[in-house]
Amino acid sequence: MKQLKIHCSWIILVLSLSSCNSEPDLGIFEGNSDIGNVGYAGSFAFDPSDSSYVVSGGGTNMWFDSDELHYVWKKVSGDISIAADIEWVGEGVESHRKACLIIRQNLDSASVYVDAAVHGDGLTSIQYRGTPGDVTREVQANISSPGRVRIEKIGDYVSMSAAVGDESLKYSGGTFKLLFKEPFYIGLGVSAHNNDTIETAIFSNVWIEPIVQKPDSLKKIESTLETIAIASFNRRVVYHTDSHIEAPNWSPDGNTLIYNSRGQLYKIPVEGGNPELIPTGFARRINNDHGISPDGTQLVISDGTETGRSMIYSLPVEGGDPEKITSLSPSYWHGWSPDGKTLAYCAEQNGNYDVYTIPLAGGREKRLTTAEGLDDGPDYSPDGQYIYFNSVRTGVMQIWRMKADGSEQEQVTTDKYNDWFAHPSPDGRWIVYVTFGTDVPAGSHPPNKDVMLRLMNLDTKEVRVMAKLFGGQGTINVPSWSPDSEHVAFVSYRLY
Repeated sequence: MKQLKIHCSWIILVLSLSSCNSEPDLGIFEGNSDIGNVGYAGSFAFDPSDSSYVVSGGGTNMWFDSDELHYVWKKVSGDISIAADIEWVGEGVESHRKACLIIRQNLDSASVYVDAAVHGDGLTSIQYRGTPGDVTREVQANISSPGRVRIEKIGDYVSMSAAVGDESLKYSGGTFKLLFKEPFYIGLGVSAHNNDTIETAIFSNVWIEPIVQKPDSLKKIESTLETIAIASFNRRVVYHTDSHIEAPNWSPDGNTLIYNSRGQLYKIPVEGGNPELIPTGFARRINNDHGISPDGTQLVISDGTETGRSMIYSLPVEGGDPEKITSLSPSYWHGWSPDGKTLAYCAEQNGNYDVYTIPLAGGREKRLTTAEGLDDGPDYSPDGQYIYFNSVRTGVMQIWRMKADGSEQEQVTTDKYNDWFAHPSPDGRWIVYVTFGTDVPAGSHPPNKDVMLRLMNLDTKEVRVMAKLFGGQGTINVPSWSPDSEHVAFVSYRLY
């Protein structure tokens, strides 16, 4: 027979909570119920004296393809947010017990949902299931144990904000696309992460508010530097800013990310922290086509300071005075040969953009593509035998590859979407690329668009969607694989 594990100081409170079917006062909510096969019935109480909600829930978890929790809810429609202060009761049995603000399509255990989850150990993340019965994925915030959280749904996008201590709510990063049919449910939930116990959380200062959207012309851009795991497609926020940042590179030692912002380069630890400016001499118009040498000692940048048209330069990885490499302009760097001797890039000559290579030491530029229209985004395979690139030669932007000398050009992707910037993984098993919808002109990769990060298995040619996000130009222009081929760095955006 199961024995209920619960802190003795809260036995009287839990026993006094009203049953699920006889709530005398639900506050701003309409109902409460257990979801999934919980071992012990959850409970709920509203205290009108301070408008707080005490929610107790059991269940194994909210994860994988089904959920077990106690949920306090109301039905809503439209763009909406819910916010609350969250306080755990007692030390708890499991460190990953979850107190959540939740939007669900329905009350089925396998429902589409998104939540802002504060775990017992302080881990804070936005979790979601995109289709009924699918696995749960998450975006981990780079803050811990917030006192207040908010989750909001605007159009088809959901996001989380959090506040630590006396700070005001701040967007935590990691917006993604998730479809809900109206009406849907919104509310509070607790899952014990252990079906042999009950856990309790207090939600106070609870607000459910409709959101009135402003025209995009009145909004500003926010940027989030993130990493995504290849095995799970779970995301983690490294850095969030209200500045516009782009195009992360991952250092060969796995410790640092480098990105561009407002014409300059910055580096930041992969685990997060404060960005540090990389000195680049005269170069003050660096765009999102930059990278790190295979041995980690040098940088290449694409910069337009000297002539107003982008050209490619090299400099030490710690910063310094750039040395010009290319003569064609505009030219935009994209790939470095594994032996470190050759650069691949896109350049324009006589009105046509093609893929070129040039020795790092400078010298003759070699044209590898001649098709009409745009050929762009070249990046080397880890064995140096191939260069992957994107080409609009079929009328739709698709991923192609060719031998490193330009021979044997062959199409890799064949769909209706516009695929850009394929980057092979260091172990040679995958390519990751960004996909624009059919609403975007084939030769264009604009900012502020609905895009997908997609992953192709190079052995089976299976393509999977890693993430649907608001991004585009700047999301994944340059090589951004971790050296162990297990993660990819990228930038997502939000208009606010």
